[in-house]
Amino acid sequence: MNTSMIRYIVGYILKIEALFMLLPCLVAVIYQEQEGFYYLLIAVLCGLFGILMTICKPKNHVFYLKEGCVATSLSWMALSLFGCIPFVLTREIPSFTNALFETISGFTTTGASILSDVEALSHCSLFWRSFTHWIGGMGVLVFLLAIIPLSGGSHINLMRAESPGPSVGKLVPKVRSTARILYLIYLSLTLLEILLLLAGKMSLFDSLTTSFGTAGTGGFGIKNDSLAGYSTYIQWVVTIFMILFGVNFNAFYLILFRKFKKALHMEEVKYYFLIILAAIAIITFEILDTSAGVLDALTHASFQVASIITTTGFSTVDFNMWSQACKTILVMLMFVGACAGSTGGGIKVSRFVILIKTVTKELNSYIHPKSIKKINFEKKMVEHEVVRATNVYFITYMLIFSASVFLIAFEGRDLVTNFTAVAATINNIGPGLEMVGPSQNFGIFTPFSKYVLMFDMLAGRLELFPLLLLFHPALWKDFIAGRKRKKH
Repeated sequence: MNTSMIRYIVGYILKIEALFMLLPCLVAVIYQEQEGFYYLLIAVLCGLFGILMTICKPKNHVFYLKEGCVATSLSWMALSLFGCIPFVLTREIPSFTNALFETISGFTTTGASILSDVEALSHCSLFWRSFTHWIGGMGVLVFLLAIIPLSGGSHINLMRAESPGPSVGKLVPKVRSTARILYLIYLSLTLLEILLLLAGKMSLFDSLTTSFGTAGTGGFGIKNDSLAGYSTYIQWVVTIFMILFGVNFNAFYLILFRKFKKALHMEEVKYYFLIILAAIAIITFEILDTSAGVLDALTHASFQVASIITTTGFSTVDFNMWSQACKTILVMLMFVGACAGSTGGGIKVSRFVILIKTVTKELNSYIHPKSIKKINFEKKMVEHEVVRATNVYFITYMLIFSASVFLIAFEGRDLVTNFTAVAATINNIGPGLEMVGPSQNFGIFTPFSKYVLMFDMLAGRLELFPLLLLFHPALWKDFIAGRKRKKH
């Protein structure tokens, strides 16, 4: 295993985080807040660690999927560890476990919070908390690929380890160019949302933090009522952009290069919008009697459907008070998630489409045993390897989900709270139901349960396997064997 390359990548990530951490320092200067000193201190510390880890360049630049997965997992852990320290030092979140939970929730774009009074935080902490969503949304390693050349080796392995969805392809022949295009689209959509929010008379600070949360499909609000206090115009702008950030970014690439026909015929995107429209229609009808009118019902239904399916987690109402049918639809949307290749979480629409087509193919084989039928997706034949990987992912997902619900069940809370808490964290949603509903928070759990949920957040964001690989004995045997070979 190429450990020197892993060290080099993690070190570079820390240097990037150090630069990003200067932004809350600037916010602290603008609002004259002393808390900014701690962000500066950790930025310097983070930068020093990064410099020490990258000062010796690795001789061997080749790394494979195994190294890509390890580097990705360790990078996200390092980001979260350094990112949480300012919260502890400022005493705004004095508990290390709570600060780590909040930061992992930020970077993984989950949006599950332990805070009961968000508005008590300083402006620089609110900014950093929301900005972690923007960093984690597209992926910090994709950003790394966009800005530095990593000569030698298969760079697609880093992108595969971090990007959400059943498969990752290149938009253009070079991975670095692909990463730059993805970030250009990401940045452009973020800036457009900021401008539209400013046009709705939202303050610059609120526009920035809300757009960071929307772009990363994270959902950390800067108000205790999330977005309920803002105008209908602002709620609709956020609704539209939540849906847009849940679309496969390949569609935006095709639109950018005027390949409109291909973009419109993307199968996953069509199913994604059909699910959204169907859910909005049902929920609007269900809540019509308790709303101020059709527009009010449509606004709240559209916002919450967009928020849950894209795994953003913003809220304008306490949907925990809605009917059982509405809550059931929202829980189902938690598992479906957004499109592959988007900033959204969940299992992904493409995986569900492939799973349904696999079941249909299996049923057809019972009727016509000698027939040979292939599964087609996006007008291409789905390779057996992709079907196998989708099935394995789903099985692994269910095992982790079941184990997590079991582990936190010993606290004695009701099944709906435990079930939706795990669903909200492993799918990177944010709010669940009952005791972890949109008007509640995750501070009720013990430290042990919080670490279980932290694992779920990281596993969900990294598509399970990059994180699970760290717990595989064969990896450490390979690591020890590699160290012994170097000594000899």
